[in-house]
Amino acid sequence: MFSKIILALVLIVGIFFVVAAFQPKDFSVTRATTIEAPSTTVFDQVNDFHKWEAWSPWAKRDPQMKQTFEGPASGAGASYAWVGNNQVGEGRMTILESRPGELVKIKLEFIKPFAATNTAEFTFKTEGTKTAVNWTMSGEKNLMSKAFGLVMNMDKMIGGDFEKGLADLKRVSESTARTPQP
Repeated sequence: MFSKIILALVLIVGIFFVVAAFQPKDFSVTRATTIEAPSTTVFDQVNDFHKWEAWSPWAKRDPQMKQTFEGPASGAGASYAWVGNNQVGEGRMTILESRPGELVKIKLEFIKPFAATNTAEFTFKTEGTKTAVNWTMSGEKNLMSKAFGLVMNMDKMIGGDFEKGLADLKRVSESTARTPQP
């Protein structure tokens, strides 16, 4: 009897991983908003990691998070590393490409709680006096991520954080656009 239970459990786990192996290898999560501010104003908030604390949803989860900045203050080559609590983990972001008012492409390296390397992209498109912003994270899934994806949807897991971040980016950018510049 005990051996039949063990055999059944092994079979169930085996089927689970076979199903996981046939899941798509790539993932992508995107959220968008429109901000009443020039694209250069919105771009400046994203292109400078020092400004992320004002709108990043993860900065609020761990006020004691240790942050380090390397490279240029903004743009391509700028780098930001963090070590935080179990809600934010540990990782590093590096701006790979920066086109003013158009694009910020970031290499996103997670160290803890799980190792992964993904790409984040922010695109900006002027629409009259407004800016359409898209925030996308994409990457490849290994077998464990595919298995995890069978029980937890990546879009649902981080999509809400993107929505909060974009809402705060909107608030900060619109406030900045309304403030007279010296």
